Amino acid sequence: MDFNQQLKKVKGTMKFQRTVILVKPDGVQRGLIGKVLTRFEDKGLKLVGLKLMNVDDVVLESHYSHLKDKPFFQSIKDYMKSSPVVAMVWEGVEAVQTVRTICGTTNSLEATPGTIRGDFGMGKPANIIHSSDSPENAEAEIVRFFDAKEIYDYDKTEYMYVYWPDS
Repeated sequence: MDFNQQLKKVKGTMKFQRTVILVKPDGVQRGLIGKVLTRFEDKGLKLVGLKLMNVDDVVLESHYSHLKDKPFFQSIKDYMKSSPVVAMVWEGVEAVQTVRTICGTTNSLEATPGTIRGDFGMGKPANIIHSSDSPENAEAEIVRFFDAKEIYDYDKTEYMYVYWPDS
């Protein structure tokens, strides 16, 4: 089997997903963007979208709609607007769960060492990173943070080695 056939087999036999990562203001201000990005590259995920951006009330009210009635909602919005964030879309097999495992639990003080939050975070909501919590939310978040032209579809030849298919 030639290289292109093997790559097609890998892509055709596994459940690839896309998911959103935000490096939050504390991660940006502390200079952790590269360290965060490296964790996902080292895992074998494929970066398909990346940008530095400011988030506004419209985006935040949509993104955190499940927290609108909480007394700390305004505080979260103020924090998320205090600095640009880095928005990324990553692709891979079971990407949503894989990314959440790499990120660690939401409360950084309880996060396992070796995870992004366990290694770099000291609090909540200043916990370095946001990651989509389900495939459905990932799809909504991709549309929320990216225009279609900002997402790139390309072959990553490394897939053949990261996700070697069963014969």
